[in-house]
Amino acid sequence: MNTIMKGLPNLETEHFHLRKINTDDIPAIFDYGSNPNVSKQVSWETHQTVADTRVFVDMIVEGYEQGTKALWGMELKSTGKLVGTIDFVTIQERHGNAEIGYVLSEECWGKGYMTEAARRIITYGFEELQLERIQARCFIENEGSARVMEKVGMLFEGTMRSAMFAKGKFHDLKMFAIVSEDYLKCRNNKRQSCE
Repeated sequence: MNTIMKGLPNLETEHFHLRKINTDDIPAIFDYGSNPNVSKQVSWETHQTVADTRVFVDMIVEGYEQGTKALWGMELKSTGKLVGTIDFVTIQERHGNAEIGYVLSEECWGKGYMTEAARRIITYGFEELQLERIQARCFIENEGSARVMEKVGMLFEGTMRSAMFAKGKFHDLKMFAIVSEDYLKCRNNKRQSCE
């Protein structure tokens, strides 16, 4: 699918090892994937059983092998526990753009962890993959995710009406994006974000 995603690298942040997930991570992913407070913020259904989580992990591992998945597990350096994932949900190589998505265990909310991981993925996208645009979308009710997008320098571009069918209904989505020109301005000013 995307030649730029063959050989997904491990990445580091202050608090995280960002790495490929594997079957050893199933219990940790089930831990947050089975939490309704977490799953209500994303498009997928709450994991009811460990088998649900295994299906997800198997799909991602197969995607790594085929070069179609660019998902990093967020392993806390302090504990070695996987507490979330962040990924390029889509990459349009020809157009130089990508969309990021993420999920984080409820116990880690409000600590700046997702902002930290998203900054690293955005840096990788612009500096290593030479992307032109990185975007992210969230349910309009998901204020936490919208704040992450703003903190990493993305600009709100508007509301996409009835843009996603999930959990039995259509949802409006907020669209945020950052382009390489804005990213470079922030980096050259040594700012952590473009707020």
